[in-house]
Amino acid sequence: MGAADPTTRWHFDEAGQQEVFQRAQECGGILEEATRRRIEGVHGSSEMRHAARLPVLAVERYCNEAGISFHQFLSDPEHARRMLNDPALAGFRVWEGRV
Repeated sequence: MGAADPTTRWHFDEAGQQEVFQRAQECGGILEEATRRRIEGVHGSSEMRHAARLPVLAVERYCNEAGISFHQFLSDPEHARRMLNDPALAGFRVWEGRV
């Protein structure tokens, strides 16, 4: 159970005459673990909640779309809050309360 490491594939797009880097990550194990913990109520105490288990590439995608560095993501809690409250990522939530 758990997360598979992301993979990177490189290829040259002849039509667009450009290099393309394609990133992928198997997330089934992460979803299963988050679901199991959510159902079992294994999400910590009222003082320290385990809110979610997000795949590396979900965070990477967020950073790319927001135009921020990973350092900026870690420095400003608002970025994590946005991800945790995003309905599209609800399957990765362990604790379902509002962050």
